[in-house]
Amino acid sequence: MSTQPLPLEGITVVAVEQAVSAPFATRQLADLGARVVKVERTDGGDFARAYDTAARGLASHFVWCNRGKESVALDLKDPRGLDVLHRLIAEADVFVQNLAHGAAARLGLDAATLCAAHPRLVAVDISGYGAEGPYAHKRAYDMLVQCEAGLVSVTGTPERPVKAGIPAADIAAAMYAFSGVLAALVRRGTTGRGGPVEISMLEALAEWLGHPLHHVMHGGTEPARTGVAHAVIAPYDAYPTADGRQVLLSVQNDREWRRLAELVLDQGELADDPAFATNAARVAHRARTDEAVGRALAGLTAEEAAGRLESAGIACARLNTVEDVAGHPQLAARRRWREVESPVGPLRALLPPINLGGSQEPRMGAVPALGQHTCATLRALGMTDEQMAELRRDGVIA
Repeated sequence: MSTQPLPLEGITVVAVEQAVSAPFATRQLADLGARVVKVERTDGGDFARAYDTAARGLASHFVWCNRGKESVALDLKDPRGLDVLHRLIAEADVFVQNLAHGAAARLGLDAATLCAAHPRLVAVDISGYGAEGPYAHKRAYDMLVQCEAGLVSVTGTPERPVKAGIPAADIAAAMYAFSGVLAALVRRGTTGRGGPVEISMLEALAEWLGHPLHHVMHGGTEPARTGVAHAVIAPYDAYPTADGRQVLLSVQNDREWRRLAELVLDQGELADDPAFATNAARVAHRARTDEAVGRALAGLTAEEAAGRLESAGIACARLNTVEDVAGHPQLAARRRWREVESPVGPLRALLPPINLGGSQEPRMGAVPALGQHTCATLRALGMTDEQMAELRRDGVIA
């Protein structure tokens, strides 16, 4: 049986992007076969290149979000650099930008302007708070938006709210930009027209706030911060084990509580004790519930605790570190790791989680050096070596 091509083969994406939200969206388009031309500043490029040096001298954020792209370095403040960009956009299917508020419009790069000039183009504007409204001009970094969207208010302990440990606002915006591009391309296939796509980090993360938001809006109280415990189910928490690790378990109904009490806690009488027999009772007596579970698991290693819980049919998980995830046996068993090329050599990376049966494997291309593809791209636009040399001498390209 023949293998189908990747679904975005033949699609060209041009992106003026930085940090995470736009780069993560366009990286996923690249993984699915699109050609992605990443336009960067000549003086250092995407500022995420300088976040850290953890990936053998490269920034971990940049490696994560930018594989499989072509890097073209242009000075967009110079009319000649901006002209090159507009020529690239004229030949593209998709344009994505997440410049500061107002910057894209000043350069004629906002989605409305570009789609008016190029009816088949799908043009994406990613911003913190949207194009209008009282917050439109505010700076919008991930942690700031996490706070504005209420995510921090529901994350942490009763004593202290905390931000998510990943850039949740950036990732939410990236995922909606990614799906928005796919939807717009499908529509273009039936109508022949692309159109603008607008994504706001605040709106994306507010949608992800999900049930706490609906709970409060429709008459409920503000959700309590409970660490890794569940606010309305008990026991549903992480418990220390004898080897210094923690195992999280979840009891979803009273039948499971009976199995836990009899087979793991060795206290079958708790199954019928009015203080524990129902979830409402266990929540009301959460400290006593947690004490009983904690006492039983404290004498076991994490592996022993997980084995006993699984044998009893109780959902559980080890509280893994990031290093544990990098060596996770399930990811290894499903062969999810690959190597991608980079300016410092091969780097380990996860296969994208979209599995397209019968298709080629996702295209996990190299992480580009700044300006690595500038000359080849400009030459394809018809520019001579002499013209490029002049632009390089004037600092318009790099």
